[in-house]
Amino acid sequence: MDELSQLKSKLLVEQVEERIYRYIVDTPLKPGTRLPNEFELGEKFGVGRSTIREAVKLLSSKGIVNVRRGSGTYVLTTVLGKGDPLGLGNVQDKTALALDIVNVRLLLEPGIAAMAAHNATEEDIARIKRLCYRVEDKIRAGEYYDEDDIAFHTCVATASKNTVVEQLIPIIDTAVMIFVNVTHKELTEETIMTHRMVLDSIAARDPIGAQNAMTMHLAFNRCRIKQLYDAEHKT
Repeated sequence: MDELSQLKSKLLVEQVEERIYRYIVDTPLKPGTRLPNEFELGEKFGVGRSTIREAVKLLSSKGIVNVRRGSGTYVLTTVLGKGDPLGLGNVQDKTALALDIVNVRLLLEPGIAAMAAHNATEEDIARIKRLCYRVEDKIRAGEYYDEDDIAFHTCVATASKNTVVEQLIPIIDTAVMIFVNVTHKELTEETIMTHRMVLDSIAARDPIGAQNAMTMHLAFNRCRIKQLYDAEHKT
């Protein structure tokens, strides 16, 4: 392919990327929604599957969608620039990325939960409780609960009343979404149990209990992610 043809191809991919993004926003497609497959999108936008594939890669690099092998492409966020605060969208090995993230979360979030137990207002506790039960109700009903799961962790972080922690909230939000996508919502019972433990400890003003509960919550996730990582990286 000569230089002019390459330029035209690149411009077409970028145009299709924008059209797919507008389709996500205008439909609108909520986070967690599965996009039509490559063939259907190609038919819709009048281009080949390879162009769709490259356009989706661009959206994935910006944190707008997540491509799950063997499952499809799912919307992560509809806000450009908000879905990938650390610029990790270009990391191809999502399971390895999830493992790295959970290791960092284990360093941070148990301490954040302990601060929340010290500093949460009654209003904070009431909101954490509502979100905890909302996640549980949606899990039981088989409904999409990712946004409520993110909101639960965001509320715990906000309840810490720590200015620096507040700046970490977008990172925590992204981490929760990556977890849900990588584990494919397999840890629902563990989520219900450990969310309740975090809530109860914060409500009881028990920093050590909140720290331990958040550690347990993340440890369940790490164990599953490590299993997936080991299965994918067998030598």
